[in-house]
Amino acid sequence: MKNTILTIAAALLLTPFAHGAVSTAQKKDGLTAIERDVRHELVMLHWFGVFDNLEFQVNGNEVILSGQVTRPTLKSDAGRVVSRIEGIEKVVNNIEVLPLSPNDERIRRAAFYSIYGFGPLSRYNWGPQPPIRIIVKNGNLTLAGVVANEADRNMANIRANGVSGVFSVDNNLRVDERS
Repeated sequence: MKNTILTIAAALLLTPFAHGAVSTAQKKDGLTAIERDVRHELVMLHWFGVFDNLEFQVNGNEVILSGQVTRPTLKSDAGRVVSRIEGIEKVVNNIEVLPLSPNDERIRRAAFYSIYGFGPLSRYNWGPQPPIRIIVKNGNLTLAGVVANEADRNMANIRANGVSGVFSVDNNLRVDERS
């Protein structure tokens, strides 16, 4: 079976990228049945928001969870819901819980308004799960997720770099291949 890392951030608006060779009989909409189930369960987590980034990799009957979350309960909830999926025998939970910091929280909010409040990027906030994830750890900001084109990727990076108090910006946004 193939190895695939999927970012949950784009789960609702844009289809995540799948890498590797898998027959089309195994796939529907670019995902296997187990990948669709894992993605669905993670997206449906109650406290999953724009400041969290969940990723997973399926290796046969094993799922490896990674990413960053702002709440410790979200990490444990993610591992619990994925372990209940039929066909999953082992879950490795490598999700990082971000440290509590009033400064990081201020940067998160400011970055959110700077990116999603900017006219050309505001369309990304229309759905229930915005595809641009804003991860802040110790003043360092990471953008994750999927955008429609390179111009949007660059605009989000410029907006994030303009937020006061940010030490560095790591732009991990991917451009949707279908665009």
